[in-house]
Amino acid sequence: MRIEADSVLPFSRDVVFRAYRDDLPNVVEFLPNVRAIEVKTREEDGKITRLFNVWHGGGDIPAAVRGFLDEKALSWDDHAVWDEGAYACHWTIKTHAFTDAVASKGETHIIELGPDRTRIQLSGDFAIDLKKIRGVPSFLAGSVGKAVESFLAKQITANLTSTTDALSRYLAKAKSSD
Repeated sequence: MRIEADSVLPFSRDVVFRAYRDDLPNVVEFLPNVRAIEVKTREEDGKITRLFNVWHGGGDIPAAVRGFLDEKALSWDDHAVWDEGAYACHWTIKTHAFTDAVASKGETHIIELGPDRTRIQLSGDFAIDLKKIRGVPSFLAGSVGKAVESFLAKQITANLTSTTDALSRYLAKAKSSD
């Protein structure tokens, strides 16, 4: 299923690009659905930066409820290749739960609209194969799978938009501190 999100931020393209690539762990305070983002590895080669981040979701889930959920259900790996020359990022997401059943990959483009106006375009693909999840009857996997995939794609799109909104709030706070 296709996922897309598009946001415009009132900051320069360089500022948006660098903050998105480099400051995501600091943006967490503006992300209610995320408890933490851990940078596991960072490799730089000229204008190319490869990042492996682990996201820990569930920030808006009450602690008492979160205690019943496996950490794997609330975390995912984000493998990203940022190209500063193209102002673009290619990413792959691997969930910690149902790893074989869920696939997501895409790209982010940072587009200059003016000196202090930048568009973030995110697009990608998301798929879930319920046949690969133990306990789901195969006769339900096909029909229910499409409904689950559609629901989750809408949630992912909302989360992508909330990430760019959080980035905008983070940059506004940083700008007001200067």
